[in-house]
Amino acid sequence: MHFAAHPDTPALAIDNVTKQYCQWQRSGKARDIIKNMFHPEKRVVTALDNLSLTIRQGEFAAYAGSNGAGKSTTIKILSGILLPTKGQVSVLGFDPAKERTALMRHIGVLFGQRTELWWDHPVITSFEWKKAVWNIPEKVYQENLRLVTELLDLGDILKTFARELSLGQRMRADIAMLLLHGPELIFLDEPTLGLDVLAKQQMIRFLKKINRERGTTVVVTSHDMDDLEEMAQRIVLLNKGQIAFDGSFDELRGVLGGFYRIQITTPSHEPAPALPALKLLSSENGLHEYEFDRKKLEIHEILGMLAEFTQIQDVEIKKAPIEDVVAGLYLSWREI
Repeated sequence: MHFAAHPDTPALAIDNVTKQYCQWQRSGKARDIIKNMFHPEKRVVTALDNLSLTIRQGEFAAYAGSNGAGKSTTIKILSGILLPTKGQVSVLGFDPAKERTALMRHIGVLFGQRTELWWDHPVITSFEWKKAVWNIPEKVYQENLRLVTELLDLGDILKTFARELSLGQRMRADIAMLLLHGPELIFLDEPTLGLDVLAKQQMIRFLKKINRERGTTVVVTSHDMDDLEEMAQRIVLLNKGQIAFDGSFDELRGVLGGFYRIQITTPSHEPAPALPALKLLSSENGLHEYEFDRKKLEIHEILGMLAEFTQIQDVEIKKAPIEDVVAGLYLSWREI
């Protein structure tokens, strides 16, 4: 696989980047029309605040945060769509602001539900258009077309008009088109949004495969933290334009404690077992779910408590969903 830079060169390097926007403030009241015309109020919004981040080639990183945290702004700066107010950015050794045309031949970007497919043409026509416009060598094009057709199961839809595709089919076709030129780095914004379970699993398997087997660097944003945990090895969380967390998902769980869930099954008429050391989350039709912190209470201690209850039919212990962990983290940030 061709690399745009030496393997030791970071896939992306963000050095003390700040991005600010100016918003003109208007009251909307008739009496303020003249004032708004001659003396409008200006508010400066800081989307990124001295942000520094490095991602190595070959990594699969999740980039997450609540709405307005700065995720999309970061991706747009990295792809050369926006310029930083201050700071330095490098992507595969390129300066996105000055070398955007050259950079685009080495990266792929997919923003949300936007599509580059020609709406009233078969999918394969869009692919061939990209091959011609991008001057993709025939050998590279055919190799990548075979790869995406097989792994994304596109065989049955290549001759289908884009407007006739389901959401899942269109997302697969968009990912395929993104990869036709063989990018070393891809940015994906909400690639699983709106997909059904099977389409989502197929998308995740494919992304993991090209990362693992081709060494493609993947940076993905999503509001579905469970999807991100299944895909990525590293998660970077933004809060108010700054990095609030950077590490593994297990380390993220440790930020707010080692929370686990335990589900206990009893006959449907039995009440939830009284376990004061655990937090009861739900109890319905004999299925009772509790939460506990492994840092404060070991599993063998819980099993010892349960031994006193003869009506227990089943016990299942699992990690707390990462969604809940992150929701608690977001809540703690708001309170700061």
